Parts: sequence; C-alpha cells; structure tokens
Amino acid sequence: MKIFATAILALVGFSSAAHSADSVNVYSFRQSFLIEPILEQFTAETGIKTKVVFAKSGLVERIKREGKYSPADVVLTSDFSKLLQLKDESLTQAFSNTEINQNVPAYYRDAQGHWVALTKRVRNIYASKKNIANPAELTYESLVSPEFKGKICTRSGKHPYNLGLIASIIAHKGEAAAETWLRGVKANLARKPQGNDRAQVKAIKEGLCDLSLGNSYYFGKMLTDAAQKPWADAVNIVYPNQSDRGAHVNVSGAAIAKYAPNKANAEKLIAFLASKKAQQAYSALNMEYPVNPAVKPAKLVASWGEFKEDTLPLTQVAEYRKSALKLVDKVKFDL
Repeated sequence: MKIFATAILALVGFSSAAHSADSVNVYSFRQSFLIEPILEQFTAETGIKTKVVFAKSGLVERIKREGKYSPADVVLTSDFSKLLQLKDESLTQAFSNTEINQNVPAYYRDAQGHWVALTKRVRNIYASKKNIANPAELTYESLVSPEFKGKICTRSGKHPYNLGLIASIIAHKGEAAAETWLRGVKANLARKPQGNDRAQVKAIKEGLCDLSLGNSYYFGKMLTDAAQKPWADAVNIVYPNQSDRGAHVNVSGAAIAKYAPNKANAEKLIAFLASKKAQQAYSALNMEYPVNPAVKPAKLVASWGEFKEDTLPLTQVAEYRKSALKLVDKVKFDL
C-alpha cells in the first residue's frame, strides 16, 4: 500500500510540474525530424516551450495508464486510425478554435471537435510505365478488371491505409458492392499481400506485378533515395477516380488529450500547425499535401500534378472501418 501511495504521489508531482503557462506537452507518433523544426519555430514565435515524447507505438496505452495524471496536452498522429482510436477510447476532449476552423476544411475535422487533420496523403495507384498504357484512366474499381488478373500487388488488407480505402468504398457504394470489389482485387493479386507500400513498387520494377496501391508520400521518399529511385522511375503515380468522386485521402492529425493540463497552449500549438507558415514546412518534410487549402505543396510533390480528392467527411468514412475489417476477414484477403 505504501508503494502504491508513493507511486500516486509521484504521478501527482509529475502532473503538477507538467502544468505551466509557458509550456505544452506533446506525445507524438510522428518521427522527431518531421516535427522538431516546426516546434522550435512555434516556441520562437510564442515563447511557449514544447516538451515532447516520441514513440512509434504504445502512446495510446501510455495515456490510458497515466489516466487523469497524464501530462499529455497534444497528441500528434501519423495516420487517421490513431485519431479514431484516441476518440473511441475517450482519451481526447472537444475543442473549437476559429483560426483552426478557418484553415482546415470541415471534412478534415472531427464533427464533435475531438481531432483535426494536419497533412494529407493520397491512396494512389502505382502503374508500370512499361506495361500499363493508359494509367490516367485507372480507378479503384478498375482494379477488378479481368485484364489485371495476376498483376496487382498490395500490403495487408488490414493495414490502416487499406482499411481507410475499403471504408470509403463502403461509404460510397455500400457494403455489398465493397465486398464484391474486395473479392475482385483479391482474385487479381499477383502474390499474397505482404510488405509495405514501397515494397509493392519494388515488385513492379522487378516484374512481379504491374499495379499496386500506395500512399503518395512514399513516391517522394523513393525518388530522393538513390537505392529506391529506380523503383519510382519504373512507375507512374496515378490519382484514381478523377472523373467521379476523386482519390481517397488519408491524414495525419492532432488531438487534445482528455486531461490536458495546458489546454490553451495545446490549442495554440494546433492552430500554429494549421497556419500557412507551418503547413508549408510541415507537409514538405514528409512530402505530404498541406491540409490548409491556401498552402501549395512542396515543389517535388506539386510536380506530380494536380488532382481531385474525395471530399466525403472522414467522420463518415470512419463509421465503416470496423465493417471494412470484417470484410477483409470474410473474403480472406490476406490468405
């Protein structure tokens, strides 16, 4: 009992120390090189110091474990699924900020105000330059065409990026149509789903397949990596469904922790991250698209061309993620 009491007192002390008029505590899934330069700029302009915990995984569990003594103010995520998880597990609080609302379109904000997107990445189709004649005509639906039998590569259907795409198809076309589509894609796979998005482009370069699904920012990463540039050079980056609903978009984002000791500073930080100045740098560091429509993408990203994006609110897409996971299991997509 004495040990337990000591632990609680330590947590209380830590929580008290975390509360400061000139600081904000950040739990970040985003890599340090992506966020630290922006946080330094925020401190220079506002005088508010940032205290950051970086981790690729485990931050949600940490916040749950810390409970009301958690020092976390802002949680920065590298994908949409973590934003959903944080809200679903009641680890966030609602906030409303005029500046943020002006800079981030409503379809990239939670309807109840629990999270906001900060950068965008498209779920592209990558097409072999050698073997796909009219890549601009490709749609997600065309991936089930018999002409692509044995020509598609993709990572696991259960990965958050693919679940988001499947959920968007359910939202637009219904669960039955999405199941038919998923079965069709599975029938056209060149191999069992495996690896990450870049591995699929490598497989196209090696002649294992002609088409793959992959996030847009990986194209930039491959183009700027000497070892991987030949993979990127072997494909066209395609923005699907440009003649109808537009390409599916996933996001990184931010939320304010439920027990944030510095909520006002948390709002200031998120507002800064959504501002024109920060958006330009924040999106460019990972070759993503800025979520602020007034900001142009980085030069390399812009060179891939303009595109029409699916503007269905992500909160609506999110409603179907569990159904998407069930469909992946139902059709045995990964087996």
